[in-house]
Amino acid sequence: MIRLLSILVALTIALTACAPTPSTMGTDGKALPRAYKISRADSGKLQFRMLDSVNALRGASGMAQVQLDANLNAAAATHSRDMANQNRPWHFGSDGSSPVDRIQRVGYTGSLVGEVISETYETELETLAAWMEQPDTRRIIMASDATNMGFSWYQESNGKIWWTMVLGK
Repeated sequence: MIRLLSILVALTIALTACAPTPSTMGTDGKALPRAYKISRADSGKLQFRMLDSVNALRGASGMAQVQLDANLNAAAATHSRDMANQNRPWHFGSDGSSPVDRIQRVGYTGSLVGEVISETYETELETLAAWMEQPDTRRIIMASDATNMGFSWYQESNGKIWWTMVLGK
């Protein structure tokens, strides 16, 4: 009986080792998305990583750098959470507010250059790359009159991230 049980355990282990590993590639040849979880320790670094990346892109094109602005960060954070609550990526708040309304509410004294948004499971740098591929969002990020940037996000428990970048002058 013990010998039979030992043989069954050994066969089970051997068969488990033969099980196929889950594929990390999709049918299109691209890597399957993985949940990108933003930890509390990383959250403070994200805004500066995005700022550095935006400024590197702007610098490579001969554009002036932008600076993070706390008021624009607050407007971006508010809108990211509101988009998640509405469950749709768009530029209007649940109260009908526009990007101009939101930056005024937080006390930003400059004017709006533009707002870019995204609903994704991707990292902030993957999101920036996607924004740069689209002419309308690229135009906002690379606007010559932009001097300030706000950037924030809201992450749902399932990993979905609502990103918002606001540029002002």
